[in-house]
Amino acid sequence: MDVQMESSWKFLLQHQFDQPYFVNLVQWLKAEKQNGKAIYPKGQDIFKAFSLTPFDEVKVVILGQDPYHGLNQAHGLAFSVQKGVTVPPSLANIYKEMLADIGCSIPPHGNLEKWARQGVLLLNASLTVEAGKPMSHSSIGWHEFTNGVIQLISDRRPHVVFILWGAFARSKQNLIDSSKHLILTAAHPSPLSAHNGFWGCRHFSKANEWLLENGLNSIDWSLV
Repeated sequence: MDVQMESSWKFLLQHQFDQPYFVNLVQWLKAEKQNGKAIYPKGQDIFKAFSLTPFDEVKVVILGQDPYHGLNQAHGLAFSVQKGVTVPPSLANIYKEMLADIGCSIPPHGNLEKWARQGVLLLNASLTVEAGKPMSHSSIGWHEFTNGVIQLISDRRPHVVFILWGAFARSKQNLIDSSKHLILTAAHPSPLSAHNGFWGCRHFSKANEWLLENGLNSIDWSLV
């Protein structure tokens, strides 16, 4: 696998690429493709989050669990889809909370690249998935890789906001130094669970307040 990501990430994560688990992960993915399995996102987009958000610019981490498993949905950023693709229900709920929290108009698309280019790392715990099979790649080694990414950010970046929606994302709190970073938790924005505490979480305004308090530029969440 040609790991396509911004150079600072590539340098900091090189030791991960050399680990046996990562070598096995790459070989497994190649074998799956050779066997005709459809895997999302496309190869050049697997590490897109790391290409659009350099390590030294990370200010916010939004953690997802799994790439979208439908055709043309996943493109390497958690919760995001390309323009022209129907906005998924969880992202639609994120937009509704954003409107209620900070008054941002709901955009007609689901592309979150603007956030990524401002320092919002949109990180899925698994970076690939088999078409039509959610969580199908959750045990092939991706979690070891992304846990290392979370730990690296916690250890070596200052004053990052970690936004953890849902029980799975909240399970990563032990990787984050809460004495130097802000951890925001709530229910997952999916239609099944948003009513359990996602609505009204105000994470967009809270993230910006924290960034400003620590001398950093706030995020322009508007996508319109």
